[in-house]
Amino acid sequence: MNVIIIEDEKPAARRLNRLLAELDVEVSTMLHSVDEAVDWFQNNHHPDLIFLDIQLSDGLSFEIFEIIEVKSAIIFTTAYDEYALQAFKLNSIDYLLKPIDDEELESAIKKFRELKPEHQKISVDFNDIKKLLTNPLEREYKKRFTAKVGQHLKIINADEVECFYSENKGTYAATLDGRNYLLDTTLENLEEELSPQTFFRVSRKFYVNISHIKDIISYTNSRLQIKLNRFNDQEIIVSRERVKDFKLWLE
Repeated sequence: MNVIIIEDEKPAARRLNRLLAELDVEVSTMLHSVDEAVDWFQNNHHPDLIFLDIQLSDGLSFEIFEIIEVKSAIIFTTAYDEYALQAFKLNSIDYLLKPIDDEELESAIKKFRELKPEHQKISVDFNDIKKLLTNPLEREYKKRFTAKVGQHLKIINADEVECFYSENKGTYAATLDGRNYLLDTTLENLEEELSPQTFFRVSRKFYVNISHIKDIISYTNSRLQIKLNRFNDQEIIVSRERVKDFKLWLE
């Protein structure tokens, strides 16, 4: 397995190299900048696996892949924005938050070995990664939605929505006026359209608007119950696996 590290902090690169050696993974090259990486890729066979920091000394690492077509697998080693990490984790082998934990590193290596036979490279769409790494504060999100009401189209402003929820295979917007409007979309599509600063998916069924949370109550099995200002048609429970992220989102 041919492995390289791209990391601008040399002590962090050396520590990662040492941890990998303990797992019998030999690192062939350590690179420290966008320019250095571009030059290396232009003159060397591409590796099976790259340990990649996002913010390098001379720019963001995905700039490398605007110049070079790389088909190596990627394990991110970064403290980049939490929402972006959650978004692109599905498109990479794994990500490791600094300081890197020994067990998480071993798990990431195991995942790579299980997913791809040794020396077999995978294709990574770096345009998708670049899109996902865009700062959430700089992105444009949907500010209004439309719902069909009889023969009319109702315009619904996003800030007037207390929550989005799914029911009987439909997706609804519950608004401040106490109405529930059926939308022509899914919660999965809304994930790309809603501002993560305002909306959070607390469970498979509900997205809630932070501006309209009236109360948060401890619930069974380490979960939380959310009370909104108007919507009380159903219980809104933060699933146990999302409680930690939900608390971070509230801060």
